[in-house]
Amino acid sequence: MEPVSQEDGTPASEAIEAPDGDALGKMIRESRKEKGLTLEEAAKAANIGRSTLSKIENNQTRPSFEIIRRLMQTLDLQTPQLFVQSAKSDISGRRDHTRKGEGEHQETPTYDHELVCNELTSKRMLPYISQIKARDVSEFDTWIRHSGEEFMYVISGEVTLYTEHYRPLPMKEGDSVYYDSGMGHCCVSTGPEDARVLWVSLD
Repeated sequence: MEPVSQEDGTPASEAIEAPDGDALGKMIRESRKEKGLTLEEAAKAANIGRSTLSKIENNQTRPSFEIIRRLMQTLDLQTPQLFVQSAKSDISGRRDHTRKGEGEHQETPTYDHELVCNELTSKRMLPYISQIKARDVSEFDTWIRHSGEEFMYVISGEVTLYTEHYRPLPMKEGDSVYYDSGMGHCCVSTGPEDARVLWVSLD
């Protein structure tokens, strides 16, 4: 029988480490408080133990990928960067793949993300395909910011990339851009149909 390291029964081999346990715990704690949830309420909504959530918030345990997914959904966290895992690994040869349409979907009011090649738990980049539902910057409550850098390639449609230090950048199918994702940014579709883009976030 596989050893268990999580209080909810997650096998030890599935436990993964967020890129920065302190940052992850702080993000979850602040998001929980912003929603006015107690530890008990948030833990119950995410179907995990109260003590497990407390340990995550205080960087005293390594949450599994599944637990991070539940917390992201419970707290309406919209940053795919949460899923970029620690780059530390003793494995030198790795491979992952995703069949068309079989990625992990994470939908927000402005984007519909499909995380691809997400079985690997130790990696420095996060690739995902997004449908850009937003049509105007007013649909975003605030700038999107997260650590690292980001590459975006327009698969289909037309978009405008807004960043806080540059003029709006209109982009069409085949165009690409690389930028600092710590700089406030957001993207909207400008064509008749929702655009689709490939994003690669780098920690």
